[in-house]
Amino acid sequence: MFDIKEELKKLPRQPGVYMMKDPYDNIIYVGKAIRLKDRVRQYFQNSANLSPKIARMVQTVASFEYIVTDSEVEALILENNMIKKHQPKYNTMLKDDKTYPYIKVTVDEAFPRVLLSRELRKDKAKYYGPYTNVGAARETIDLIRKVWKIRNCSRILPRDIGKERECLYYHIHQCDAPCQGFIGEEAYRQHIEPAIDFLEGHYDPVLKMLRTKMEEASEAMDYEKAAEYRDQLFSVQAISEKQKIIDAAMDDKDIIAFARDEHEAVVQVYFIRNGKMIGRDQCRMEGIEDMSGREVMTDFVKQFYSGTPYVPKELMLQEEINEASIIQSWLTGKRGRKVYIKVPRKGEKSKLIEMASQNASMALQQFGEQLRKEEKRTKGAMEELAEYLALDEDISRVEAFDISNTSGIDSVGSMVVFEEGKPKKNDYRKFKIKWSTGANDYAQLEEVLTRRLRHAIEEQKEIIMKGLPAGYGKFTRLPDLILMDGGKGQVTAAKKALRTVGLEIPVCGMVKDDKHRTRGLYFNNTEVPIDTRSECFKLITRIQDEAHRFAIDYHRKLRGTKQVKSVLEDIPGVGPATRKLLLGKFGSVHNIVEASREELEKVEGLRKKQADAVYDFFHHLESE
Repeated sequence: MFDIKEELKKLPRQPGVYMMKDPYDNIIYVGKAIRLKDRVRQYFQNSANLSPKIARMVQTVASFEYIVTDSEVEALILENNMIKKHQPKYNTMLKDDKTYPYIKVTVDEAFPRVLLSRELRKDKAKYYGPYTNVGAARETIDLIRKVWKIRNCSRILPRDIGKERECLYYHIHQCDAPCQGFIGEEAYRQHIEPAIDFLEGHYDPVLKMLRTKMEEASEAMDYEKAAEYRDQLFSVQAISEKQKIIDAAMDDKDIIAFARDEHEAVVQVYFIRNGKMIGRDQCRMEGIEDMSGREVMTDFVKQFYSGTPYVPKELMLQEEINEASIIQSWLTGKRGRKVYIKVPRKGEKSKLIEMASQNASMALQQFGEQLRKEEKRTKGAMEELAEYLALDEDISRVEAFDISNTSGIDSVGSMVVFEEGKPKKNDYRKFKIKWSTGANDYAQLEEVLTRRLRHAIEEQKEIIMKGLPAGYGKFTRLPDLILMDGGKGQVTAAKKALRTVGLEIPVCGMVKDDKHRTRGLYFNNTEVPIDTRSECFKLITRIQDEAHRFAIDYHRKLRGTKQVKSVLEDIPGVGPATRKLLLGKFGSVHNIVEASREELEKVEGLRKKQADAVYDFFHHLESE
């Protein structure tokens, strides 16, 4: 067992990252510390001045782990990575983490290309962006290729010149085919340079050039070509009008402000490149209860810039942040050049902050309504379900079970899990029916549930006997409510399984009407009517449909790969003759399952090794 008091004594006085865990070994909080010993001990001191949210977290902590780092900056990087990976319940979470596309010009190549890139590498290429709209980035690339006839292929030139035929783009006059040697490096560079100017925001030369070509084509009565130049001219104008000039003297900057309510914040980020606003984005943060504005801004900056490849020269923030010098050092290292963090209080820059804040406030109203709807649809529906069933305890975790077969043959079972009203697909489990034969859904559901519950009991015993972590195993966590696909018969089968293993968990049946649509619930020998317009009814329908889908998908998969056969065929070392021998002796698969090891070993013609294989197969209780 994990002894928190003893483990606190072992903590080192070095920088690092710590992970708090609940009784199921889930990471519920990640933090970093200059000195791990001092920081982690603070959580467990009676005099600790903790926020209500962190105090609730400490009450559920069963164990903790830590990783020592060489510096505070390393700890910061590791903390960000761990939060992103584990999504801890009590950390402030950036919910709209994105990877922004960039336009990449491969200027290091003899014949450069213009590409869309999700990565910003430290190579010799030029990068432009980020583009908050991938569609806009693709439109810009298409326009550049059409106007300046930039190649679109991945051939290595000049090495591959003449090795293959020219592509379609040459024939539709959108490439001058450097792959065939039809244009030299110097002439091609004269195409790339104005394209780079265009990406850097110098639109006037392009507009003038396209207008001249359009007029010349029109005068030559080449109206098709004139129309082509006209369309390109309109496209360039549309792109140039989208980019608002903020300040010609400004370098690359991100302007960041937010608005908040009790539970969440919406953060607005304006991207300014070469003095022009090239785009903006908004992100949502959850879990900000009891946090100051300074803490919200700190967590956003850390999480946002751990995920985006480009760091501008300057961040202009609405609020001061904690550990500003450490974060600035980290961002400087990531950028490769000095990064400045500023909080403007007056002048034009403060007006930009105010504009971002106002937009964040409007977005918060919109997001807040969405969040309320989602909470009503999930957690609210679970609360309604507990009320309908008059349960004393709240419902957090629901497990639903279903059976799929073909006329009673090749049966499989499914277990789907919903937590807080949302599917938890990592906890889904599927079962091959091992000892319940024929078209008997009740017996098969009883088998599946019995095996699932026995798994939990066996894993809990291992945790105690071997001192394993509390979250060990795939079945340890038990549900607050079991839902069976069906009515009285299915519920009776589930209760029989619970009695077999000595557990008490509420069981409810999901009843369908004659048209196979969800009708209501069967609980405590009574059908409970539910308002079909309620969120609870919609949730039950989603759970029932998901259990059915998961079972059918598994059944189809096994049938499709011809893996469904007599369960005896899955036992290693048991061939046709042995299967015939066993069925002749015991009469059915069910009787073989019920046989003891000694009874199997007494079967004439069955070797001890085979008898052990048969017994172990049915009693090891694997889920698949």
